[in-house]
Amino acid sequence: MRFSNPILKKFETIRSRKHKNSKLLFHLRGILHLLTPGRVSRNRLQGILESVTEYDSEYIHKRVAYYNQQKVPFFIRDDASIFSELSLKKRSAYYFDLQECIRYFDPALQFHYVFGDVIDVPTVPSFVKSRPINGENTASILLKLNKVRHFTFVNDELSFQQKKDKLVWRGKAGVVGRVDFVRNNFHNPLFDIGQTNPPDKDGDPLWQKGYMSIAEQLQYKCILSIEGFDVASNLKWIMSSNSLCFMKKPIYETWFMEGQLLPDVHYVQLKDDYSDIEEKVNYYLHHPEESLEIIRKANLYCEQFKNSKQETLLSLLVMQQYFEQSGQLKKN
Repeated sequence: MRFSNPILKKFETIRSRKHKNSKLLFHLRGILHLLTPGRVSRNRLQGILESVTEYDSEYIHKRVAYYNQQKVPFFIRDDASIFSELSLKKRSAYYFDLQECIRYFDPALQFHYVFGDVIDVPTVPSFVKSRPINGENTASILLKLNKVRHFTFVNDELSFQQKKDKLVWRGKAGVVGRVDFVRNNFHNPLFDIGQTNPPDKDGDPLWQKGYMSIAEQLQYKCILSIEGFDVASNLKWIMSSNSLCFMKKPIYETWFMEGQLLPDVHYVQLKDDYSDIEEKVNYYLHHPEESLEIIRKANLYCEQFKNSKQETLLSLLVMQQYFEQSGQLKKN
């Protein structure tokens, strides 16, 4: 339902943001970090790193090794950066997330980075948000970047049984995989799908549907996740909900370690051409016990990313290892 009264419109806007991270609070926090003297964070570094004894050391080691798969020392190139050289004007979410970690280290340390939706492996070990799952990707060092957009988890108030017996998807159909899916499945009565971007010259205006908030999508038992330019931004909140996640085997991964997700354990895997999607939606709608087990394991997978202190420790360990491998820090 869409409201015409201005007050009700404002209420709808607030409701649509219910399950999203606050960009205002994110930026205010980032600015506060910038205003805090760097020595405050640097004085805390050793204590945070030593807190590793409070956690499962094997688990921590495995995650750090997963994010930084570089096995041999490397040299920093002449075009490497130091944090003070980065500009806040562009990609501020990436900037603030990087400075949240790097402020703990010597400001003279150099590094390589690539901001944005990264689908290629850098030529020199670099901090990135995303990387290809398969192939030689050791130069892509994952950090938790742009988390205000990508790391959204939900507190789902509806049980699986209370939801609609349909699959839902909304998004920008600007890449081939999404366009093909919408074209081939738009009229299926089992699905409520549509593109939210204006149709291009080759598109069908009938594919167009209005924006649907996360809260509205959570009313459906089945939610589709489709990778865009790199990863699908809705994957995390779907997997933390009481709805069942449907997607193809992921090609790219982020700090969420999409490459570790198991098909039909954490999500329902679809064929690359989506030819089995109707069959699988019908199957899981008629087998709620199996659906609930996948949802349970998906929820459990998400829990490991919700401990903020542990996440900070992991980020700092990944960064420390990078500086050690580049010969700028002595290995402890």
